Amino acid sequence: MSFQARLELDEDVATIRVSGELDGHAAGRLNDLVVEAAAGSPRRLVLLMQDLTYMSSAGLRSLVFAHQKMAGATEIVLVGTQPDVAETIRLTGFDHSIVMQESESTGA
Repeated sequence: MSFQARLELDEDVATIRVSGELDGHAAGRLNDLVVEAAAGSPRRLVLLMQDLTYMSSAGLRSLVFAHQKMAGATEIVLVGTQPDVAETIRLTGFDHSIVMQESESTGA
């Protein structure tokens, strides 16, 4: 399955919906969307990950890039991360730098 990503900006929340396989070929697309989102200085960056089936080390580097690119006060939330992808994130310890949720929630 090819990688797809779409950015939505809503006031102080930037949401990126990702699907498919986030590998070295796709990481640049995600990085471009992160740069676009960061330009708006959002309070929260939400990545909807329920349709992401695979993430390589390049994908993990994209998450680290997002963490570095966003202002220090920007919360990064991964929603609906598939078990294999979540395990990769946890094994690297990156789960301590972001928030991982099973589903979208409302509120701040």
